[in-house]
This record gives sequence, C-alpha cells and structure tokens, in this order.
Amino acid sequence: MKTVTLSTLQAFKRAGETFSCLTAYDASFAHAASAAGIDVLLVGDSLGMVLQGHSSTLPVTIEDICYHTRCAARGKGHSLLMVDLPFMSNATTERMLEDSAALMRAGAELVKVEGEAWMADGIREMTRRGVPVCAHLGLTPQTVYQLGGYKVQGREAAHAEQIINDAKVLVEAGASVILLECVPASLGKAVTDALDVPVIGIGAGPDTNGQILVMHDVLGVTHGRTPRFVKNFMVDADSIQEAFKHYHEAVKTRAFPAAEHCF
Repeated sequence: MKTVTLSTLQAFKRAGETFSCLTAYDASFAHAASAAGIDVLLVGDSLGMVLQGHSSTLPVTIEDICYHTRCAARGKGHSLLMVDLPFMSNATTERMLEDSAALMRAGAELVKVEGEAWMADGIREMTRRGVPVCAHLGLTPQTVYQLGGYKVQGREAAHAEQIINDAKVLVEAGASVILLECVPASLGKAVTDALDVPVIGIGAGPDTNGQILVMHDVLGVTHGRTPRFVKNFMVDADSIQEAFKHYHEAVKTRAFPAAEHCF
C-alpha cells in the first residue's frame, strides 16, 4: 500500500472518495490497523480514558502522548500518523510550539489541536514552522466540563454558523484538516462543502471526507454507555485485524455511518 500523506487526503477529497481513521496507541495495534488498510491513525488523548481509566482526557500529559506516539510510529506502516496535543498545550503559542515539536520528534505527521477561531494565531505559527495541523471543532473533549458533558454541538442555527465560521478561520490560518465531533449530520455536510481541506467526522454524519472511531469502540470493548455514533465491527469478525478491515471497507463504501449513527 502506498504511504498516506496530506496530499493523499487532499486527493481523496477532490475525487469524492472517503478515507478511514482509527485510534492506535502502540506498535502492535498500529500495525494491525495499517495492514487492514486504515488510512490515518490517531494517537489520541482518548488514551486517558481507554488505557488509563480516567473519566476524561484531561489528566493526559505531553509525556504520555509522546510515549504512545513513539510506540505507534514503529508500527504505523503506510498510514498517516496524527497525534493530539493534550489539555492546556494550547495555553500559549509558545507552549503549542514546544509541545508540537516534541510530538513531531516522537513521530507525529499531523498534530491535532482542540479549539475555536481563537486558535488561529497559534495554528498560524505552527504551520509557519512546518507543523501540519488538524483543527478539532464541535464537541471538544478537553472542554467537557465547560460544555456540561458529552453533548451534541451545533444544533442551534447560530452555533452551527459559528462552527462553520470557526472552521473557515482556522483553515485560513493554515489548518490542513478539520475534525468535527458530535454535530448534526447536516452541519457535517455544510462544513465539508464549505472547505477546500479534508474534513474528518466522528458522529458528524456520512458526508464528511473521512470517518474516525476509537479503536476500543470498533472492537466492542467500550465501558459504560455506548455513544450513538459507534459501531462494533468485532461482531462479524474472526480477528481484530478483520474487524479493522470491515470498518475500513464500510467507511470506503459509505456503508458507515448509517442513519442510526447520526444526529
């Protein structure tokens, strides 16, 4: 399989093709996902919940993320490796630059940062220094306490318009990819249509350019309430790699997400 780069994702968008994304936190699972065809791997701060047992992503440190990035980078194969900046890495531009440099040295090929239009200056400085950026909008887990929980964002017309405008501002600042989490499908389509860069969705409907899920959700080992946008691909699989392949193929053929996975 050819190595996936940002140019590959841009080509997918121009051609109207979808691409698959999945979290991975170590070399073995990264290798299995890449071998199954997954286009983009994410070392997410979700590791705080699925690996460390926390109730949110906030306790995850830059040292945690760097460690798992180094692990996943050794098994990523052809996949593009995207990595999260953890909580408060966006506190200042200087902190963003220092932490993104640490992630890039650990093996990141695309750095994801949560925030709204106010992130433009930091993203501009990151891209000037050669750090490719994915801007995460909609439900941003690092602000979960401020949001009052894991709730769908952008239901009201004014908030939806704000998310669209924020996306445009961050792309203008240099973001190469937008990730939308937990928004109505209609808003996912509106943002995707409004931008020239690829848009990745998780709970953002079927019309985004890419889809991402947490690996543990794909394998059916989610604890507690299962989010609406999740599907267990292990049910019809004989192995973990086969489950990853089923997920990849479902994304590529637009069989996933279906109506029952959307808001």
